[in-house]
Amino acid sequence: MTRVPDRDPGLQPERTRLAWRRTTLSCTVAAVLAAKQALHGGGTAVGLVAAALSGLVWLGFLAVAHRRIQSLTRSARPEVLRAREAVAALVCVAALALFALAMLL
Repeated sequence: MTRVPDRDPGLQPERTRLAWRRTTLSCTVAAVLAAKQALHGGGTAVGLVAAALSGLVWLGFLAVAHRRIQSLTRSARPEVLRAREAVAALVCVAALALFALAMLL
């Protein structure tokens, strides 16, 4: 019986981990700018609600990204991104965009 050598993923997990960190940073900037926009000039009720919801969505995305980054860090052969996590990340990003649009109105 021949032994199959372990897969050498090279730098792919590191690049993916860095991409998750960049995306988390972008979401952080969007949430901070939402708060700034909501508080600038007194702010409207809709703006304040949108900023608060942006903060909650940011925390949700942060949790998803943290789990994914940890998964990529644990082993040389990381788990495949589950559909549930991908959908959660997509919903968070779409929600941030919608809340930004709500603040402009």
